[in-house]
Amino acid sequence: AEARSMESLEKQLICPICLEMFTKPVVILPCQHNLCRKCANDVFQASNPLWQSRGSSAVPSGGRFRCPSCRHEVVLDRHGVYGLQRNLLVENIIDIYKQESARPLHAKAEQQLMCEEHEDERINIYCLRCEVPTCSLCKVFGAHKDCEVAPLPAVYQRQKLSDGIAMLVAGNDRVQAIITQLEAICSSIEESGRRQKQQLAQSFEALYAVLEERKQELLGAVGREQAAREQRVRGLIRQYGDHLEASSKLVESAIQAMEEPQMAVYLQHSKELLKKIVAMSKEPLGSRPEPGYESLEHLRVRVDGAAQALRAIDFCSGA
Repeated sequence: AEARSMESLEKQLICPICLEMFTKPVVILPCQHNLCRKCANDVFQASNPLWQSRGSSAVPSGGRFRCPSCRHEVVLDRHGVYGLQRNLLVENIIDIYKQESARPLHAKAEQQLMCEEHEDERINIYCLRCEVPTCSLCKVFGAHKDCEVAPLPAVYQRQKLSDGIAMLVAGNDRVQAIITQLEAICSSIEESGRRQKQQLAQSFEALYAVLEERKQELLGAVGREQAAREQRVRGLIRQYGDHLEASSKLVESAIQAMEEPQMAVYLQHSKELLKKIVAMSKEPLGSRPEPGYESLEHLRVRVDGAAQALRAIDFCSGA
């Protein structure tokens, strides 16, 4: 029975390429099958003849090959088969198997434990309640006389480690599949985070564009109000300047007329000058700007509410 168990375990440790027991290091493929790394490299090199060797100074670009067990396509990065994960569990099981196989069967058979209480009695039964090996006399007269026992070989068949090792090998594919799924989840999280960061940046860029557009609109409104007021004031300046110039010329003409020595000539021109002076004094001028006309403080923008709204921007709940 032990030989059959060891044979069953050995079948699970055979490389599908060289048909020999796995030679360390053992690598595990994404499809969960195992290969000797040397055999995997031979298959990879045959499928990718132009791929640079590991010792080459050039940087390889990766390649692909198919699993010899299931034909699943394996895509490798620039490290080639050296980028594949080692299956340390299988390597440890191989070591244990080789150590167990190295022990001769007759030596195993000769190793008989003797009972400590009954020195001449071999340990040949197993106490199921105390969970310890014991001898027949201990069951009849000794500490285990009231316990339920079983033949030692029967308990050995149920509890021997080779069966447990085979179970570990069988469960290794499931564990590795879970690891692969978790790695895929990590990759998905990374990709989702990158997309969300990009979307968030785009949303804020759109807000910046709206703010910049509104800023330019309001700056234009201030500029137009400023230009209109400056135009009005400059128009008044020109009007008052023209009036001042005309008044100065009229004063100069009046002074010259007063210097006229002949009274007849003076009286002849003074009546006309007097009419011009009266008309000049009554000439209406544009109204002066009201107090505070120079201030544009009424165009002030209140952004407290908008700033508070911007600070309140957060992620959508339930998204």
